[in-house]
Amino acid sequence: MDLSVLEEAIDQLHGSDPLAWSDPESIETLYRQLGRLESVVSEATAAFDAAGNWVPDGARSAAAWLATRCRLPRGRAKALVRRGRVLRHLPCSRGAFADGTMGAAQVDVLGAARTAETAEALARDEAMLVAQAAVLRFEDFVKVVEYWKQMADPDGAEGEDAERRRRRDVYLDRSFEGMWLGKITLDPVSGAIVGGELARIEQILFEADWAEATDRMGREPTGGDLARSPGQRRADALVEMATRSRAAPEGARRPGPLFSVLIDYPTLRGRVCELADGTVVSPGALLPWLTEAYLERVVFAPERRTEVSATARLFSGATRRAIELRDRQCTHRYCDVAAASCQADHIIPFSEGGPTTEENGQMHCGFHNRLRNQRPPPDRLAG
Repeated sequence: MDLSVLEEAIDQLHGSDPLAWSDPESIETLYRQLGRLESVVSEATAAFDAAGNWVPDGARSAAAWLATRCRLPRGRAKALVRRGRVLRHLPCSRGAFADGTMGAAQVDVLGAARTAETAEALARDEAMLVAQAAVLRFEDFVKVVEYWKQMADPDGAEGEDAERRRRRDVYLDRSFEGMWLGKITLDPVSGAIVGGELARIEQILFEADWAEATDRMGREPTGGDLARSPGQRRADALVEMATRSRAAPEGARRPGPLFSVLIDYPTLRGRVCELADGTVVSPGALLPWLTEAYLERVVFAPERRTEVSATARLFSGATRRAIELRDRQCTHRYCDVAAASCQADHIIPFSEGGPTTEENGQMHCGFHNRLRNQRPPPDRLAG
């Protein structure tokens, strides 16, 4: 095939009105075809690499040639060559990539999961994982692969978590202008502790900014009306964390981390080990924390748990916590706001007799809760 045919097809698309392709079905089709084109590029890159067609130009590697001739970041060029190489060992992924049911990002996740220790298991289970990639959101697919890695190579998973812990690092130094510049790298558990507290204080500052802007303007403000940007609030929240630490009395009792353990039949049959924010970790990653952590157990069985009254208007206490742990985030299809920042909403509305129980509860962020409770709710955006 002459690549001029591809060039002509793209020229035709560029010559058309973008609004003609702005409906949901066309956007989905465009991205699917983009994925198929990436598949072709990956296959061609693998052949280019294997044939050594970069050698005559004096390049040291195919990635170096791509970085120079195609003006790619060197890291991106290396990733493209690596993807082409690993596809030779992933026939199911190669086929799904070619027909557009699996994207480049999912291929890269499976490629990274293929090691000397997992190669045999991946050859056995690849079709199952590819089927998951075709139906799951990307973040959920990553979780599936992480759990698969733990089962395929338990020692490797533990070692990977130990390596993530070893890579923790904080850099904070004053510049010549007197500003402080820094970078934070934390393992999943430490990051959840720091990030969770930072987000909690930032939310308090946001609410204060919102109230101040409302009083000042006499109307509901927008984000641009607030006194601080999100980045400035995070910076102030970090300073507040340090201030509170300094103000704590010497020898004061430190709050321990809370680990939430979800127990139900599927969990007992399989393996679930992830933080409240959804990050999959190996069991060994939790061991250093167990001497100081609190354990929380939530049982999803109506006859064995304590509820607020089913006739109560609002979800609270253990009932809300159970819903938070079960849903983890806003349950709207197009949303991933963390459950801690969401509102517990009745599936069957309270006004229609819906009980305030875990089975009748769901997490919705403020936006989607308001959207759902419009009268009538918009069908196109309904969760």
